[in-house]
Amino acid sequence: MKAMIALLSALLLAGCQAGDAKFSGNDAKSSAWELVFVEPNYMKVWVEDSTVQDINDKVFFKAGKSTAASGEPDISAESARGWGAITGSGMPVTGADLPKRISVRWQSITEQKTYRGLIDIPEDARRLMVTSTHQRCPETPDKPTRFIASLYVGLAPGGVLQAWVKDACRNPIKVARGQAEIEPLGAQQGKNGGRYAYPVSDKAKRYIEKYGIPYGSW
Repeated sequence: MKAMIALLSALLLAGCQAGDAKFSGNDAKSSAWELVFVEPNYMKVWVEDSTVQDINDKVFFKAGKSTAASGEPDISAESARGWGAITGSGMPVTGADLPKRISVRWQSITEQKTYRGLIDIPEDARRLMVTSTHQRCPETPDKPTRFIASLYVGLAPGGVLQAWVKDACRNPIKVARGQAEIEPLGAQQGKNGGRYAYPVSDKAKRYIEKYGIPYGSW
C-alpha cells in the first residue's frame, strides 16, 4: 500500500496549496477498492473469470462478480447504443494495492460467444481512485467522500472492454479501453458441453430483431 500512501501525501499537499477542495481524513472509507462489471442494455454477459494484477505485481484471482449491471428498459427506444449509466455494485479486492491490469474471460450471452482480454489501468486512473475517497467534491463540500473507490469495467459485444473511475463528485471518467479476442475453447473452456450460462432472454431477442447489435457504439 506504499504507492497509495505516497499518492495520498501528494494529493494532500496539492489540496493544501489549491484550497479549492476539502480533504477530510475523518470521513469513513474502506481500505480496499471494488471491481464492478457493467454492460450495455440488453447485451448480457456472464463473467467466467477475472483477475487483478496490482501495481506491486501481486495477483488476485476471482476478483469480480459473475454478473454485470445493466437493464432491459422499454423496447420502444434504442437503448443499447452506448454504455448508459455507469453504476452497480461490485466486490472489494481486499488486500490489493491500486490496480495495474485487469484480465477478464466472459460470455457474451447476446452473441453466444466467449471472449478473453486485458485492460491496462493508467496512473491517472489510480490517482482518481485515491482522490475519490480522500477528497470531498468541491461542488458539495459538506457531503462525505465516497466510502470505497470503484473501478468499473464495461464488457460489450465484439470483445470491447472499457474502464471508468468515479471522481470525488461521483462522475464516471473514462480511463482505459481494451480489445478482447475470442476464447478458442468456447464457453467454460469447453466444459459443460460448451453450454452458455443462460439463453438470450425473450425481450433481448425482440430488441435485437428490431434494432440489431450496435457494434461500434462502445
